[in-house]
Amino acid sequence: MKKIRVYASSVVMGSGQLMQGQWIKGLLYLGCLAAFVTYLVTTGVTDIIGFFTLGTETADPWLGTKGDDSILMMLRGILAFFIIAAYGLLHAANIRDVKEGEEALAQGKKLPSFWKAFRTFTDRKFYVVALFVPIVGVLILNVLPIVFMILISFTNYGGDIVPPALVDWVGLDNYGKILTLTEIKGTFFRILGWNLVWAVLATFLNYFGGLGLALLLNKKCVKGKTFWRTFPILAYAIPGFITLLGFKFLFSYGGPINYYITMNGGTAVGFLDIDAGIKAKLIGLLVNTWCSVPTSMLLATGILSNMNTDLYDAASIDGAGRWKQFTKITLPFVVFSTTPVIITSFIGNFNNFGVFYFLRGGLYNDGYFLASDTDLLINWLYNLSIDNNYYGIGAAVSLVIFIITSVISLSVYVRSNAYRKEDSFR
Repeated sequence: MKKIRVYASSVVMGSGQLMQGQWIKGLLYLGCLAAFVTYLVTTGVTDIIGFFTLGTETADPWLGTKGDDSILMMLRGILAFFIIAAYGLLHAANIRDVKEGEEALAQGKKLPSFWKAFRTFTDRKFYVVALFVPIVGVLILNVLPIVFMILISFTNYGGDIVPPALVDWVGLDNYGKILTLTEIKGTFFRILGWNLVWAVLATFLNYFGGLGLALLLNKKCVKGKTFWRTFPILAYAIPGFITLLGFKFLFSYGGPINYYITMNGGTAVGFLDIDAGIKAKLIGLLVNTWCSVPTSMLLATGILSNMNTDLYDAASIDGAGRWKQFTKITLPFVVFSTTPVIITSFIGNFNNFGVFYFLRGGLYNDGYFLASDTDLLINWLYNLSIDNNYYGIGAAVSLVIFIITSVISLSVYVRSNAYRKEDSFR
């Protein structure tokens, strides 16, 4: 009898509970099964087929034919797979529930009523109840767009092929274009090289600039610490795009810097011109440091306030100078505590869209395909997809960005002391 109930519930969800006398639970499971079957019959199967075909009928305004929307069909297909996966998890829970009921009956126990079982579940597994809505929200608002973006990179979506034209699957063609087409290949690797240099330099300047300010303001000899901390915090409080537009005006031909240069007999300098080159890159690093150092300063200030000052006294007695104390005591402690923040800062700088978009947005250099020499991969992705409709190639670039940042961040983190020696500084 035990196996019959389990088999019955495996075939028809909820039937095992009904055979055990758990009527409410069985009917709920049975209702979910009925809803799932209804969904498959009405739209589910059609959505799955549409996901693989991406449409077969082209729109024709002259004949009044609406046609298929390939992108909508892809989205509906992804959602259909999500629903099937959710049903699979529910079906597995249904079988597990029947088995637990059979084990209780075999021990001579009486099965609890539905409401008692419900109260027990919400009490013992409250985390499941509390996290259910956030998890569903993450799946719909975060995971679904990511999956959609990844799938777009395997289609010919973009250029002249946009709805109402039919989109088709093209496999790895977009990735092949990145690695083989001369213009795109050259642009990709040049931007990638600059992107890595930018991320490393920006993270270094932001982190050690903030740490240096925190150490300076932590000195006992500094008077009016609250006053001096106000200025970096004000720079952080002002919206970033306003700061960036302010710097753009500052370094423009009509800005105050060029005004004083020309007033003293000099020639106006194109700090952010299309041929600015290294000047524009250095300005980008400067502006990014100005915007980001306050965060690092506040973080370092909090960490330094928790340090054991006896370590410095002992080091001084042993003859260690200030530099030795910094490299052997302060820096290891701060880096250990902030390794995840450093990695997050690196990823943020790698994908820092705003700096060069607001400083030099819209410029295309010779030798680059729809990009300038200061553009990062995220800026190039924007130029490709939003400004020029190369959605398929743009999605492929975005997946490459994700892979690069994931590999670098995970590799650094698992090799760091914050991961390998978690209890060292406790």
